[in-house]
Amino acid sequence: MGGDGRGGRLTAAVVAGDAEAVRVLLAEGADPDTADANGLPVLCAAVAAYDAAVAAALVDGGADPDRLLPDGTTPLWRAVDGGSYAVFSAVLGTEPRLRLPEAVRGRLVALARGWYETGAARELRRRTGAVGPVTTERVTDDAYDWVERVSLGGLTVRAGHGAVLSALEWAFLILTPVDELVARAVRQPDEEHVDWFAACWVLVGRRSDETWSAVIAHRHHRDPARRRFVADYLRMRSFVDTGDKHYGKEENELLLAWAAEETDSAVLAKVLGALTEYEHPGQEAIGLRHAGHSDPRVRREVPWTLVTNNGLRSAAARDVMLALTRDPDAEVRLRACSVGANDDVPHPEVTEALLLMTGSPDVAVRRGAVVTLAASRDDAPAVTDALMAGLDDDDQLFRLEAAWGLARRDDPRTEEAYERVGPLGPGFEDDHRAQELRQWRGRRKDADDASATRAATAS
Repeated sequence: MGGDGRGGRLTAAVVAGDAEAVRVLLAEGADPDTADANGLPVLCAAVAAYDAAVAAALVDGGADPDRLLPDGTTPLWRAVDGGSYAVFSAVLGTEPRLRLPEAVRGRLVALARGWYETGAARELRRRTGAVGPVTTERVTDDAYDWVERVSLGGLTVRAGHGAVLSALEWAFLILTPVDELVARAVRQPDEEHVDWFAACWVLVGRRSDETWSAVIAHRHHRDPARRRFVADYLRMRSFVDTGDKHYGKEENELLLAWAAEETDSAVLAKVLGALTEYEHPGQEAIGLRHAGHSDPRVRREVPWTLVTNNGLRSAAARDVMLALTRDPDAEVRLRACSVGANDDVPHPEVTEALLLMTGSPDVAVRRGAVVTLAASRDDAPAVTDALMAGLDDDDQLFRLEAAWGLARRDDPRTEEAYERVGPLGPGFEDDHRAQELRQWRGRRKDADDASATRAATAS
């Protein structure tokens, strides 16, 4: 460790899981490959702790994922072995890994494939020789996706090796057959599982006619999970700015036709969700057709089919939107209100529905209503009072939304509102909600200056 103590502080920050402190220490000159008390690079400690944020900070700061360890492994090997897609992605980094010798790449792929094909429980039993029960629980692997944490005989892994395998193959430019990737995704038929996400992400990155056609072919599969995967793939494509609009029109036509014929409610909801990420004049007709669907998952997607960048498409769309603000499902009501609150035409019914939901016993509904009110154009006293009430919430980001809503209305209680938000940590320097306080102060100063000028002129 460095004589200046930075190595010790870096080790302590890694153990504490303080990614920001890790970045600061690395910027100050700490060795990213500092060894911990076990003689291993601190990156290994982050991998063992399943701390993706710290692992990313170390790799970004120069830690070597391919450093050979005394047992013959590397930090990257350990990340693959551990089965966390988030940690593996952090350790893999953003640089191409083709510099690794072919034999090393082959062993890493074989390691991930072995775990995936054998299964985490069976592989742990093989490694430990334990005969007792396996403990499995669902854990969040990153901000959005989940994975199983499997424990046996004193060893624990995350069973995201399918996701790791998909990403590793793509990093090494191995073009896995599309059908294999789709099957890998839907083995756990939940779009929030890491295996599903990773396979979808890889396929979106493979920009070729052959890949697109092979994925789309699964929309006719009898398994609804495969059809949902195709809809997710199309939606994810819309998020990625590839600069290639080659399939835009074709995807629109495909999704419109699919929405008209799909009979499975869960799949239909996914198809409508994908459709609304594109722009097509036929969307409104599809939305109107499904506005009365028996499944709320489908109705939740309808409001976004009725709107364009210029507001609601037609009088019929406005009528349906207003009807959906009275839907039995709270999420349908929230989405309809979100669309209505941003329409060029004021809708008092929308504000009334949102104010009613601010009193909901469901925290998610209550917060969603306040956030929607904050972004709306309505500055009625009842709205600003609801935003002030939102400042009593335990969630700081939610309080920030409420304060932002008051500031953009030039409410005189804005200063107090931001004080109740509390200090914001790193990452909010360019946040529009945080910056609104400064802009509000500027507007207040301008108004006071103008008032003083008028008073001086009058006297």
